[in-house]
Amino acid sequence: MRVLVVDDHQELLTLVSQALERDGHVVRQAADVEQARRALEEEEVEVIVLDVGLPDGSGLVLCRELRREGIQTPILILTAHNRVDERVEGLDSGADDFLGKPFAVAELRARVRALGRRRERASTVQVRLGDVVLDFGKREALRADSRVPITAREWSILEALASRGGRVMSRDELLESIWGDTSTGAVSSLEVLVGRIRRKLGDDVVRTLRGAGYGLGRG
Repeated sequence: MRVLVVDDHQELLTLVSQALERDGHVVRQAADVEQARRALEEEEVEVIVLDVGLPDGSGLVLCRELRREGIQTPILILTAHNRVDERVEGLDSGADDFLGKPFAVAELRARVRALGRRRERASTVQVRLGDVVLDFGKREALRADSRVPITAREWSILEALASRGGRVMSRDELLESIWGDTSTGAVSSLEVLVGRIRRKLGDDVVRTLRGAGYGLGRG
């Protein structure tokens, strides 16, 4: 895969790039927002690894701008402040995954591979649930042929459940998959988001099995 790594710390930038190159990825480096923008204009990449704190701007702001421009490339955010509120802000900005510093290089490599697989699945997967159509490639949801606005955080839940092919996913598995956090605050956020999805798309889109977890559709 072609991966863009954006970080202003040269030592970390080199470490991450070399690790990904050992996995066979082609890595493009950028040290700030301007360089990242230039890289994305010059070539298409399949995953972006993006630091939050950059010398000429915020990685979260850049992430939000890319999504507004229709760029749906999976984005892994690196942050020195691994707090729930920051992860929530990042997911609302359109990020796909988070990794707090310091991190194990092996975990970063695994998360990049997972995002690459998600992109491959999303490019072709379309799920129909009654009068609801979920197009994961376009991140477009239709209900009775009318478009329904779905936030990035809500999409992350739907994508995780869709990856199970209708099988049930435990609450902790789902939380670990989308946020890497199973705290009480994360559980509350998940319940709120599932409620929003049901109000937008109908109660049958996300089902809850008491004591087991969540599934996509009626099952």
